[in-house]
Amino acid sequence: MSTHAPPAEREFPPIDKLADVALVLVIIGGIYMASNLPGSISLVPAWVLAGLAALVLVIDVILLVRIKDFAWTLFLRVAGWALVAYAVIAGMIGYAFVYDGTRGQALGLLIAMLAIFAVIVPLLLGFSVARYQDTTAARVSA
Repeated sequence: MSTHAPPAEREFPPIDKLADVALVLVIIGGIYMASNLPGSISLVPAWVLAGLAALVLVIDVILLVRIKDFAWTLFLRVAGWALVAYAVIAGMIGYAFVYDGTRGQALGLLIAMLAIFAVIVPLLLGFSVARYQDTTAARVSA
């Protein structure tokens, strides 16, 4: 009888929940900015939201890298390809803001929020796939 729990029953830190929080924060900040451009707006709410999203993302990554028994190869494969896709998506959205005339600090903040967005979603996808993989079979056969 195995002493390891099946992958679906294992306890993980709240990686997915924290990623959801960071994603919601950055999306709210992006919507706030996009709905008020090209006019003059206060960037303080967007800076606060982006800062909180970045902080939650950093905490999420720290919790993720501390997981020892995890399907890292599969996580990196899924998250890596998703990162490529979301970098393209974020780049196209960023280009739209540049094309529309967004400049200065507002553009920098939007690009920062797009970068956070482009990292959160692949992290969430990779974790969602890898968390259900049985890592005990790989150790036994090795």
